[in-house]
Amino acid sequence: MAERVYPADSPPESGQFSGNFSSGEFPRKPAPPPSTYVIQVPKDQIYRIPPPENAHRLQYLSRKKPNRSRCRCCICSFIALVFALIVLAGLSLAVLYLIYRPEAPKYYVEGFAVSGINLNSTSPISPRFNVTVRSRNGNGKIGVYYYGKGSSVDVYYKDVDLCNGVLPEFYQAEKNVTVVKLGLSGSKIQLTSGMRKEMRKEVSNKTLPFRLKIKAPVKIKVGSVKTWTMIVKVNCDLTVDKLTAPSRIVSRKCSHDFDLW
Repeated sequence: MAERVYPADSPPESGQFSGNFSSGEFPRKPAPPPSTYVIQVPKDQIYRIPPPENAHRLQYLSRKKPNRSRCRCCICSFIALVFALIVLAGLSLAVLYLIYRPEAPKYYVEGFAVSGINLNSTSPISPRFNVTVRSRNGNGKIGVYYYGKGSSVDVYYKDVDLCNGVLPEFYQAEKNVTVVKLGLSGSKIQLTSGMRKEMRKEVSNKTLPFRLKIKAPVKIKVGSVKTWTMIVKVNCDLTVDKLTAPSRIVSRKCSHDFDLW
């Protein structure tokens, strides 16, 4: 209980103290001025009871801390859920891979006939190419759908696009070899005099290089399920002996790549 001290009737004058310094006694605290009060509060109440002006802040902080804790718990739960889904997806893909053992189809150029290129004239050329491509699907449980819409087939000499076309739409079943014949043509292609001279030299050596580029949207069929649309890209470097049909392929090398998204 607080102890109240009433004002003294006659406070001591300034500079006067009662007590004996020589005997080790310290002077008593001076009395407060008239009409003032001294309130003594126990030490434990000072730390336990906040001042009135800070009571609302204490109440606000007391309510805020649990909210922060709940937010942290929600974030941690969400991160744990995402991590668990990623792990499950990885395990599912691993199981599917072990079951189906997927492998990419292999592509091979069987025929490449060239016509319509006159190197003795400076007029624009209108080349024609008859290209035969063989696709082999070695998967035992996976089929491939090829879509003509969005596909492209181009033949290049150096960096010049000589002709273009599209793939037919077809389905390649499991353990299947499909042969696709393509008729490609270009119109009003202007070759430089230096390029014509170089091509004549390559024809005399029977080593005329071309590059075949194929881009095709595909969907993979696994059982009764189709995947999303992916893009297969095939690049073939070819060397033929002449620019008239029938031409013979001297060398060929094909590579392919898949864009999953």
